[in-house]
Amino acid sequence: MQKPAASPRTIKDWLKQLDGQLLPGTVDSIQMLRRALADSNKSRRELADLMQDCPALALSLLRAANSRSNGLVEPTESLEAAISRLGLTRTEALLNRLPAMTEAELPRALRQIMLISQHASQQANGLFAGRLARLWHEIHWGSLLFLAPVWTLLAAHPELFDAWEQRVLVKGESAQKVERELLGVPLLQLCLALSEHWCLPEWISQGYSLLVNDRRLLVKALHIARNNEHPLQQQQCLDDDSHLRRWLTQPANSVLLANCLAISAHYAWSSPHNLRWQRLTGLFLQTPLDTLQQLVHQQAVNSARASPTGDLWHPAQALVWPWSERHLQAKVEPPKPVSVSEWRQHCTRLLAQPSPFSNVLQLTDCASQALQACGMQRALILLADRNHTRLMTQQHTGLGKSAAGLSLDPQQSQLLRRLLSAPGQLRLGPSNIAQYSATLPGTLKSLFPSEHLLIRSLAANNRVVMLIFADHNGSAFSDASIQGFGKTVQCIERALASFASRGR
Repeated sequence: MQKPAASPRTIKDWLKQLDGQLLPGTVDSIQMLRRALADSNKSRRELADLMQDCPALALSLLRAANSRSNGLVEPTESLEAAISRLGLTRTEALLNRLPAMTEAELPRALRQIMLISQHASQQANGLFAGRLARLWHEIHWGSLLFLAPVWTLLAAHPELFDAWEQRVLVKGESAQKVERELLGVPLLQLCLALSEHWCLPEWISQGYSLLVNDRRLLVKALHIARNNEHPLQQQQCLDDDSHLRRWLTQPANSVLLANCLAISAHYAWSSPHNLRWQRLTGLFLQTPLDTLQQLVHQQAVNSARASPTGDLWHPAQALVWPWSERHLQAKVEPPKPVSVSEWRQHCTRLLAQPSPFSNVLQLTDCASQALQACGMQRALILLADRNHTRLMTQQHTGLGKSAAGLSLDPQQSQLLRRLLSAPGQLRLGPSNIAQYSATLPGTLKSLFPSEHLLIRSLAANNRVVMLIFADHNGSAFSDASIQGFGKTVQCIERALASFASRGR
């Protein structure tokens, strides 16, 4: 998706537009806060805690409290202090300025980025706040508001989120190239300018300044962090570079680390970016990588429990899938209409007597084309050896390169053993995916990361010889598609029987 024609193209113009952009809040949260502000029994601390559920107001309050027009030199770092500085009357006035929307009316991109911020705040509180208790306010509000410049950007241009995700995270294009095309300026430079212009908590500006102006220092730290299996060598490297050692021990780094962990996990737990930030966090905390990963996963689960996701994605959802599972996939074209004539042509060939196929490869190639013609966008055909000790890929369509050399041991999967024991069909969906997910090999789940999957085992001469996995790129099946799949595999099974009896 391309940028809107009216989008600014310079830092100055972006500051001018986003400075006047109001973030919307949900109707429920705004009404709840109005009641709380009218309650004289509520303390400033209680009000600040309640405002965490309305990030738009939290940002508005801090911007107003730290505005240079107030003539104050020392900016406040916490929402509680901001409320005290502004007073309840002005706090209520700022609340009344916020556009009130229902949850469904809020742009999905804005809700998603705020969920990432809440995840980052949970990571910061769980990983760092206990060790740096006296700095709890700075850690909590800095980590929650670190992405506030992006909140405002997406409130004005929500279409940019999907475009950036697909081009940078999925397709691997250069972030700077994409951002210059979409925004005219690098995103991190814009975030730094906004955080300084709004006088956000100092640790936020420090984090962006590091990413923009001092990347060499960060690269040196990441390089040392890679050697996580040898902590003594890591310490020796830090001892040799006193400047790097002093920087690494700064508490302000907790805000940057928490947000980078949350952002990279949004794409995939096993991505190189996520692993880099995990290693650096482990170096910062002097914690082994495996221990750090357990802590990070635990905080992700806590975050998901505290923040209902609805139609949004939370990385904790991926923890029940294989380690290689990722949230973002390349967007696919809408399913092609079923080609009845093409499907009939393939099925006619499968049903021909005697068998027109000279070898199994020809038969399975025709079977794969028949599955595509009946509407299956992803399909995998596995052949079993004579003793059912190995399943090997024979044909695949719509899947990654890893599907080509797939080799599975059925003895390692209760479900595969069951499918090989007798011909049959299994339809996976939201109602039974939890029951069968644990019995499917991880490699198959990573090839078909969805809740909707059809599995069929086919026999020849009373012995299962083939397994077929197929889906609609993760979307739900219609009754027509189920019937089409059933008729297609019947044709394939008859072709197997005919091929097995050739020459007799």
